[in-house]
Amino acid sequence: MLHTPETFIPTKAVVHSSGGIVAAQHWEAAEAGAAVLRAGGNAIDAAIATALAIGCVEPWMSGIGGGGYMLIGLAGSKKVYQATYGMIAPKALDPGRYPLAKGGVAPADFLFVWPRVEDDRNVLGPEAVCVPGAVAGFSNVLERFGTLTWREAIQPAISLAEKGMPTDWYQTLQIAYGAAAGLGKFKESAKTYLPDGTPPVSLSSHAPNRIILGNLGKTLHRLAEAGPADFYKGKIADLILSDLQDSAFQAADLNDYNAPITEVEGIEYRGKRIHLTSGLTAGPTFARALNTIQQTLNPSAGLGIDAYVAWADALKEAYEYRFKFLGHAAPADELACTTHLCVVDREGNMVSLTNTLLERFGSRYMGSETGILFNNGMMWFDPEPGKPNSIAAGQRPLSNMCPTIVTDNGVPVFACGASGGRRIVPACFQLTSMAVDFGMDLDMIYSTPRLDVSGTDGAMADARLEPEIIQAIAARMPVQPTFQSVGTRPFANPQAVMRQGNKNSAAAVIEMATSAAVAE
Repeated sequence: MLHTPETFIPTKAVVHSSGGIVAAQHWEAAEAGAAVLRAGGNAIDAAIATALAIGCVEPWMSGIGGGGYMLIGLAGSKKVYQATYGMIAPKALDPGRYPLAKGGVAPADFLFVWPRVEDDRNVLGPEAVCVPGAVAGFSNVLERFGTLTWREAIQPAISLAEKGMPTDWYQTLQIAYGAAAGLGKFKESAKTYLPDGTPPVSLSSHAPNRIILGNLGKTLHRLAEAGPADFYKGKIADLILSDLQDSAFQAADLNDYNAPITEVEGIEYRGKRIHLTSGLTAGPTFARALNTIQQTLNPSAGLGIDAYVAWADALKEAYEYRFKFLGHAAPADELACTTHLCVVDREGNMVSLTNTLLERFGSRYMGSETGILFNNGMMWFDPEPGKPNSIAAGQRPLSNMCPTIVTDNGVPVFACGASGGRRIVPACFQLTSMAVDFGMDLDMIYSTPRLDVSGTDGAMADARLEPEIIQAIAARMPVQPTFQSVGTRPFANPQAVMRQGNKNSAAAVIEMATSAAVAE
């Protein structure tokens, strides 16, 4: 008999409103975004305020030391745009600095099981850091589509940084995970996250301790006053270079960073258009699976055995293609450290935003000058030379992020995205199919069991699925039944918003203790 890790079944209500809603992985950040909506801001304003704020309350997932991708769906113009602000390797990077170590693959607590690099320098410390793009991406999008000033949008983050990060049981758990993989190796990280050499523990569940994240508050204040360009060409840029002096970073890496915004045409699918990120993201893998089920899935037959088999087959083929031609073929840990948020406003504009440090606590390296916890984007690259995704100077690595927006006659009707490494695509793919192929609302979508087919090891199946469905998939590939649960999540962690007529709804990942959907 398969036993669930808990003896309870967690639930989380879908939020419905005629106004705007923010769904995010932390309730304090979602509340900050909802407050922006209440004050008259649009979905873009709320998304940027939320994204900046969330780096102060779940800094192991994202922050201004990371990067990502965003889709913006505009109800008025009936257009969807992509903002690309992923990390880029330093221009002076020497791939020879990352020789393979004698001793096999990286430890199990590292995100990707690549061949191990000497001193783990592609994972831990300054040499694991790629150029952060979050500040450029957020500011570019806000300037083009928002109504707030940069100074206004960053205020919630400043307030949270000054208050300090809460250390309830969930935060303590995340720090404990991160500490095992290197937080204690770096002075500022250890001082902040491991006081007395151990993860901080609140003595009261009702009033958690709060810890100040080094000089992050001062850096955010400086960003508010000097503007986002200061991160790349001003005083903050100088401080970043000081923090990363033991790496290949040079001033030009920051000075020349660009976060482009491009229009997304989308894929015609059953009378709607599915808009996905392009380039070195998981969007092309999602698109490949989508093109397959256009031919193999019959929505009129309902969501039964045939549909789950069609999903599994499409994902299996899409990932086989990804691994062969796009690189990034190693297994990934289910608790990848990314944050995703979705916003819909009362006018029907939607944002689907993913930001990441890559691994939990990124490089585990926190700058003493800036308080920035830096990404370990170097680990996205395959350390073996001669591969499609091998380490290379000045290049973007292949990533798993896949924010998604669905439009009907050009108007956004559904948006989703997730954290969870390579498991992001199967989650977004199935949620989108549930919405478009089977007409499900978010209440139905979030109560429907899913599969994960995202690698070379077959499928993971929610044990709540009917035995006949699991058996049918097992006839085609190995299947491991499992439970989605708090603390151990074998599937990705999706947030989603939906608009039906003039009514909005939003849902946050159920199994994440801090996640929430908050209405204006």
